Amino acid sequence: MRRTLPVLLTAILLLAACGSDGDSATDGSSPDSATDGSSPESTTDSSEPATPATNPDKPEVEIPDEIPTKLEVTVIEEGSGPEAQAGDTVVVDYVGVRSRDGVEFDNSYDRFEPFPVVLGQGSVIKGWDEGLVGAQAGSKIRIDIPSDLAYGAQARDDIIGENEALTFLIEVRAVIQPPDPAEAPTDPGVEASTGVEGLEVVDTTEGTGAELEVGQTAIIRYALFRGDNNVFLVSNWDQPLTPLPIVEGTFPVLLEGLPGMKVGGRRVLTFPPQYPEFGFGPEGSPTDGLPAETDVIMLVDLLAVYGTPDE
Repeated sequence: MRRTLPVLLTAILLLAACGSDGDSATDGSSPDSATDGSSPESTTDSSEPATPATNPDKPEVEIPDEIPTKLEVTVIEEGSGPEAQAGDTVVVDYVGVRSRDGVEFDNSYDRFEPFPVVLGQGSVIKGWDEGLVGAQAGSKIRIDIPSDLAYGAQARDDIIGENEALTFLIEVRAVIQPPDPAEAPTDPGVEASTGVEGLEVVDTTEGTGAELEVGQTAIIRYALFRGDNNVFLVSNWDQPLTPLPIVEGTFPVLLEGLPGMKVGGRRVLTFPPQYPEFGFGPEGSPTDGLPAETDVIMLVDLLAVYGTPDE
């Protein structure tokens, strides 16, 4: 079935996420479902026994010696790269417990899906908005949060009571600065293409960071161009970042074209309109500026990589 460009670009990442292992982090059970200044919270029905942890990589949380009365950030393992600031997207795995006794109320590990949070938007509790400032990719930190920077006098459930201090162990997977839509590429940086027979891959900028492998998750920016004249069509430079699992079921152009790319790199993928499962077909998408029988050029910037590659 033919898709228009806007629908296709949305599907590229949404369908990839649906094809990943574990539950999606956008199903309302994760921290980003909180829009009232709250934080990662319990997803357990207090009337039923808690589900045992299923992820062996989930770390243990050491609680503080005393109930925190002010925000305390302890760096357990140093990271590298830019320090997170307000407006940045920080992708994390976390375990949250009560500071007084270590009883767990939430974690991302058992969902097998790190959680992205944009700092300074009030979408999480103040203890996260303030405690993650300065965090670096690859770091492991513990944040001890006093109740006034958590939920205050508002009890959340049987685990998070009134005036409850909280402790989080957090592994920072990526720190990504916000894009400037004005910097969206207007030219793919390769020669125009007519009648390409398969997927062609060109690195216009070599990355220097981690190399993406199948089974991992990538965070990318991308733009589409007409292959015959390099005219810009559409990009996600003005859209929120979405994790892209590089797994079976992912958009085929990306599953085949991105592994081997390094963080910080720019890669250009050129392919015919009928490339397997691309979605346009030979008829193209004329209403969006892509005529029939026209090659497609996709520019991709790799911003971050995390997760365990397939063996």
